[in-house]
Amino acid sequence: MWVLLLPIAYLIGTFPSAMLVARANGIDIRSVGSGNPGASNITRVLGWRRGVWVFVLDAAKGALAAGLGLLVDGRAAGYLLGAVAVIGHVFPAWQRFRGGKGVATGGGVFAVLSPFVFAGLVALWFVISRLTKKASVASIVIVAILPVGVGLVRQNAWEVLASAGICALVMARHLGNIKRLATRREHAISSSG
Repeated sequence: MWVLLLPIAYLIGTFPSAMLVARANGIDIRSVGSGNPGASNITRVLGWRRGVWVFVLDAAKGALAAGLGLLVDGRAAGYLLGAVAVIGHVFPAWQRFRGGKGVATGGGVFAVLSPFVFAGLVALWFVISRLTKKASVASIVIVAILPVGVGLVRQNAWEVLASAGICALVMARHLGNIKRLATRREHAISSSG
């Protein structure tokens, strides 16, 4: 049955949270800041409050998809449907396959599948982003260490590999950020309300 849920998980992932929040504030998020339709760019352009809203909405997409999989056919289906939601967020068909970077949606997947790891990494993300003023630095760090956290908590090789696969997709979406960080041209995140 969970196979039938794959397109539903993809559709859940395509829900354009950042674009709707930005549009409600009279902004096309693709034309301001970094141009990325995600929580970090919303924060940069519209402040932390709206950035948190987008983070929660995007995380809810991953959590819903992973939760559906978990309920229908256990943890393997949770990982698969969660990964498909991340793919939908990153490559939404309705936006010419140009979506966000998957950090929040992927976070939502792990909020369901590894909540202690998720909670610890959210706290770490906020600390790093505050210290560096770069959301991308915080995102790259937590994405890199998430599979390690899953391994420590779950101690299950296939789950580590599954989480590494999701993280690899999110990390690939940050290659541009890594290049800008190397040349010191990366965007700073706003600290406004």
